[in-house]
Amino acid sequence: MTYIVNDNCIACKYTDCVEVCPVDCFYEGENMLVIHPDECIDCGVCEPECPADAILPDTEPEAEKWVEFNRKYSEMWPVIITKKDPLPGAEEMDGKDGKMELFSPNPGEGG
Repeated sequence: MTYIVNDNCIACKYTDCVEVCPVDCFYEGENMLVIHPDECIDCGVCEPECPADAILPDTEPEAEKWVEFNRKYSEMWPVIITKKDPLPGAEEMDGKDGKMELFSPNPGEGG
């Protein structure tokens, strides 16, 4: 089992989760984070840290598609281990529908 980041993270990009991850398996895109499924040790400490409820175990309904999404982008984006400020307007974007339209495949800065 692994944890995944879903589209609730898009345009919010809270990074509270990266500070508690014991194996540094978060990767940063321009407007969201992902978890590398092969590096995640299934400890679950990140899930309650996410204000946007964007982190779920892969056993949740519809999470399977997010495992491959997370894998793809974690292999392209830089690792992030340091908490950063959320994106401007994150509070307003939290919980919005249709956020995949806003997704950017571009890498973040990492760090």
